[in-house]
Amino acid sequence: MVQAVLPWVTGMLVLAMGFNLWRALRGPALPDRILALDTLYINALALLVLLGIRFGSQLYFEVALVIAVLGFVGTVALARYVLRREVME
Repeated sequence: MVQAVLPWVTGMLVLAMGFNLWRALRGPALPDRILALDTLYINALALLVLLGIRFGSQLYFEVALVIAVLGFVGTVALARYVLRREVME
């Protein structure tokens, strides 16, 4: 059952990532782009977890954890930049 649903879910995540990438490139404002990038990395995490389930490899889950940490730090850094208009030290 799970193997039958995985291609559909993967396709929907790729479509969502395409929409996020479009919003990140088009804007219109900086907070919209930051939110699009945040959502893009969350969708990438979901896609990696799905690939880990599909191929039965633990490596995908470990990479997803690393991306989650880096995405969180990146989102915090961008939020601080929007508030203060200066780069983090």
